[in-house]
Amino acid sequence: MKVLVTGADGFVGAVLVRRLLRDGHAVSGTIRRNEDLRGDRFTSEERRAVSWIPYELADDASAREAAAGGWDAVYHLAAVASVAQAQLHPGATWNENAGGTARLVWELAQARQRGSADPSVILISSIEVYGAGPAVPRVETDPVAPVSAYAASKVGAEAAGLQEWRRSGLRVVVARPSSHTGQGQSDRGFVPRYARRIRAAKQRGAPAIATGILDGVRDFLHVDDVVEAYTRLSTDGRPGEIYNVSSGTGVALEKVVRRLEALAGWDGLHEVASGEIRRDAVPYLVGDSGKLRAATGWAPRHTLDQTLQAVLDAQTD
Repeated sequence: MKVLVTGADGFVGAVLVRRLLRDGHAVSGTIRRNEDLRGDRFTSEERRAVSWIPYELADDASAREAAAGGWDAVYHLAAVASVAQAQLHPGATWNENAGGTARLVWELAQARQRGSADPSVILISSIEVYGAGPAVPRVETDPVAPVSAYAASKVGAEAAGLQEWRRSGLRVVVARPSSHTGQGQSDRGFVPRYARRIRAAKQRGAPAIATGILDGVRDFLHVDDVVEAYTRLSTDGRPGEIYNVSSGTGVALEKVVRRLEALAGWDGLHEVASGEIRRDAVPYLVGDSGKLRAATGWAPRHTLDQTLQAVLDAQTD
């Protein structure tokens, strides 16, 4: 198949590209002109195996060029992915996450109506769209109630994609992944950020690390399991539907950090720092993936400890 991955040089995009190459697909990936991360994400052989397309989410012409490849499948991952960055620049975040999605699906729908392509489109959203709610795993029919600019922009992106499905028949499937991590994720991610602190504290013999308030509950997945879900949704997901990609098992953030400490062989204190506290943090955010499992047979293969260990093993000086 001819496959396009937007945000191909991002953390998840790179894992997905490598998976698609192994599966024998002809893969094209988008990169930003002023933020090219291919050298950090791929080997020279992998870079040569992918056709690269410059792409800017906020540019109409860029979306037109990206959509013009006659794709069989499109995975739309490109986005402002940092919650903190999105909160600082909410207007720009909406323009890129929601507006960028609207631009891309419009152009893909135009190609479909011309008869030049009929791709499945896997639109990557986030479990963050559910916002605050009861302490039970969320299902896709629960109302969305975003409490951050990032999550709100993802609701907008979903609306743009599903509107195009209703209008033109573009085969849009929405994925709402829970927190996921693995080798290659930056310190903006919760797990690698604390893994690096713990490793540094152990090396220095420090008695404590700085933390936020770790009373929230999340479910965590290995990035390989998330990518497996995306590839299954591309063939088995029903257009116009939303699917949670989640473990279904909530774990307190305090326990996640303590498990990292145990796996790293360090036992210390936690010192809450004001700069680490997120005022918009949702106390409980866990997804129910029953719908995904029924549609595709997917189930996560990595345990929490295996996922955390993979991140610890990837830490460097």
